[in-house]
Amino acid sequence: MQAPHSGDRGSQVQRPGRPRYQISLPWRERNGRFSPLGLVVLLAILLPGAHLAYGLLAGTLGAKPVTAALHGAGDWAIRFLLLSLLVSPLRRVTGWGKLIGIRRMLGLAAAGYALAHLSLYAADQSFDLAKVASEIVLRVYLTIGFVALVGLLLLAATSTDGAIRRMGQSWHRLHRLTYGIAVLATVHFFLQSKADVTEAVLMAGFLTALFACRIAHRLGLKLTSPLVLAGIAVFAGLATAGIEYLWYALATGIPAERVLAANLDFRYSIRPAWWVFGAMLTVAALPLVLRLGSWARQAAAPGAAGRG
Repeated sequence: MQAPHSGDRGSQVQRPGRPRYQISLPWRERNGRFSPLGLVVLLAILLPGAHLAYGLLAGTLGAKPVTAALHGAGDWAIRFLLLSLLVSPLRRVTGWGKLIGIRRMLGLAAAGYALAHLSLYAADQSFDLAKVASEIVLRVYLTIGFVALVGLLLLAATSTDGAIRRMGQSWHRLHRLTYGIAVLATVHFFLQSKADVTEAVLMAGFLTALFACRIAHRLGLKLTSPLVLAGIAVFAGLATAGIEYLWYALATGIPAERVLAANLDFRYSIRPAWWVFGAMLTVAALPLVLRLGSWARQAAAPGAAGRG
């Protein structure tokens, strides 16, 4: 949801002859050059929505197409929200500053899919807005989800360059709420998932990993260190297994011990803890891959043998 940090403000300085206000196209960088990354991300954002819309029109979403579509929109809302939070740590890991350019798009996508989620819920209730409002007030998980949606819309409304200039440091304080909103969205996901919380546990695990990356950075630990990232991978994987265990222990009648033991049984499925651990190990490998690539380019550079 966040636009560039204060450290990126140099790109916002107005050059002579440039208009004060411009429409920022997702497939263009601030200097007007074509951005392949921006275009790919934009298409990736639109694709799930197009798939859900086609399913509604073609009747391929099952016996309850609107319900299936509203669940799909909610799933993508939290996915894009977590991806927007991933941008900053991934930029620190890779040193690729251009990633900042896609963070705002991902945050706006999260807000858009969350709004579609609510709209489809209203459609599922035959647009009986009085009933929708009463359900939001009376059902805790809907209340939590609605608060998260309002937060996302507030962040989206203040994601323009103009809002950043006007609000100054207040903008940064406001957009720190993104993590709190992500927590609310994850809790909403758990409560509405009923018995099968596999996807919710996965999102909670990734959010835990993002929190760990943020804390590590605040403590001065380098996210370019594979050892630091590997430690985060181990912590996040174990925490994910613990979250799943606690959910089944506290909220369902399913024996939690069996769920915990399932993390060591790969015959039927791979549990969320392993997906989180594997994803973070992949991130931990990125600094090594980038260093090897840099060494290979230096070795292949003309005159490298002579300098050796």
